[in-house]
Amino acid sequence: MDFREVIETTGTCRFYRPDPIPDDVLARVLDGTRWAPTGGNRQGVRFVVVRDAAKRRQLKDWYLPLWEAYASRATARPGAPKPRLLENADHFARHLDQVPALVVVCAQLADLMATDRHLERLTIVGGASVYPSVQNLLLSARAEGLGTALTTLLCAVEPQVKTLLAIPDGIATAAMVAMGYPAKAFPKRLARRPLGETCFVDTYGVPLIA
Repeated sequence: MDFREVIETTGTCRFYRPDPIPDDVLARVLDGTRWAPTGGNRQGVRFVVVRDAAKRRQLKDWYLPLWEAYASRATARPGAPKPRLLENADHFARHLDQVPALVVVCAQLADLMATDRHLERLTIVGGASVYPSVQNLLLSARAEGLGTALTTLLCAVEPQVKTLLAIPDGIATAAMVAMGYPAKAFPKRLARRPLGETCFVDTYGVPLIA
């Protein structure tokens, strides 16, 4: 696929076919994660692919109440998601266990350098050694004709997830990516804000392109 087509059509997939992902396809997708940058080239990201039906059901059972709580808050605030978007996300949550592969993203804490820990705000820098690998996963999956959905809700029940998947101490869960063949067509082009609203030159708010 053309690179621009990949990045412009890798949206969140909420509807999946039950077809399993062949091992060779899954291996190619996961291989793409190895080439992402990490702080100090520590390469501390790990991926647990959950195919076992019972484990997928358990992950769904933990995910659903978290989603329901999130959805109730989201619809109670100004600028709440459009009903169709919420409806699709609700379908995803209630059928999560039917997605062929649930990829739990893990990070070795000793390999993360959070240089912003001293600031009086939420620390985000450690994610720079994790989420580039996740983006590579999403894009590699798209190139193989697979849909994906990135979510972090299950991080709220990290101890339970770690027990279920035998994830050792010193490793955190950073996200989960649902992956499978989409039941609906990929978008022709994602809807995104124009460049002038997101990219600035020299001073925040001064558009790179007027």
